[in-house]
Amino acid sequence: MIINDIKVTALEVPLNKTYKGSYYSMTKRATLITEISTDDGINGIIYNGDEPEEQLEIRNIILNEISPIIKGLNPLNVEMIWEKCFYLTKNILRNRSTVIKAISCVDSALWDIVGKKANMPLRQLWGSYHDELPIIAIGGYYSKNLNDLNSEIEDYQKLGISGCKMKIGSASPEEDAKRFIQMRKFAGEKFILIADANQGYGEQEAIEFCNLVRDYQIDWIEEPIEWIIDRQSLKSIRYKTGIAVAAGQSEISRQGILDLINNESIDICNFDASWGGGPTEWLKVAGLCESNSIHMAHHEEPQISAQLLGSVNKAKYIECFHPDRDPIFWNLLENKKIANGKYKIPNLPGWGITLNNDFINKYKVTV
Repeated sequence: MIINDIKVTALEVPLNKTYKGSYYSMTKRATLITEISTDDGINGIIYNGDEPEEQLEIRNIILNEISPIIKGLNPLNVEMIWEKCFYLTKNILRNRSTVIKAISCVDSALWDIVGKKANMPLRQLWGSYHDELPIIAIGGYYSKNLNDLNSEIEDYQKLGISGCKMKIGSASPEEDAKRFIQMRKFAGEKFILIADANQGYGEQEAIEFCNLVRDYQIDWIEEPIEWIIDRQSLKSIRYKTGIAVAAGQSEISRQGILDLINNESIDICNFDASWGGGPTEWLKVAGLCESNSIHMAHHEEPQISAQLLGSVNKAKYIECFHPDRDPIFWNLLENKKIANGKYKIPNLPGWGITLNNDFINKYKVTV
């Protein structure tokens, strides 16, 4: 069994409004579909990431640098191929993060081949612990009207989604706490509610916010601290507030996660397989976290996170977005099943997903 070819299709979908987090905004959703074909007819296909500004560069790395390395190799030798691709990060004058994202796409498609060859969904190949998991939405974006938060919760409840990870970190702790408490009171106590600062606060601001919402069932606070001081400050927030802290999505290697673990910075690790080297690296991160009683989450990407989180014991929630914020997930993925707050993990071999070709043809980037 050998790799014959690699194809990469870029998608870009305009959003119906601007979505504002702490210090960023989004006006479109993008992704890369990577397909690897083999000589025995088994193809691996998956989509990764949301990189509208750099996805064509990622595609070029896959087609022009990774493809020549892996063509003719056995796709089942995933670890060996990963190491060969990782060599591309040795160039100190390039953006290593972009290379890692390209490796993530290829690694994800290779694992789809492995699962299909074994005729097993990937979570079973990796050990399997869950057939379904709670699904939450990333939302609660800033707007001028606080009542928008109530309408958003109503939408999630109609979709069968069990919670929301809301945006904080741009306003004052008092204003963000007001928004959080409003969502809690409207949604009720059983609705999962998380606060995500996207590295927007300083340490004292994060502590102040946590103290203001501690009586309103906050599940965790995510990436509360600006990136330059995060290790020690994350630990301080954990110890001073008693509220769980999640981070890890901005790391691009297991070494970064090990650093967070050794500094006692996190309770929950949301390492992103599409940003950090693919499932091969994610599974190693999950092993580190299991050894240190740290729960695993995953930064969005339900088409990938479902199988990954389904394979580990200490899994948190699958994350999606409102359909208006992520039309790709809600329209490209044809066989998703959400009911009663849970996401049913696909049972087909590999990633187990079916893609909508009409949607692909409508939104593919032709450059």
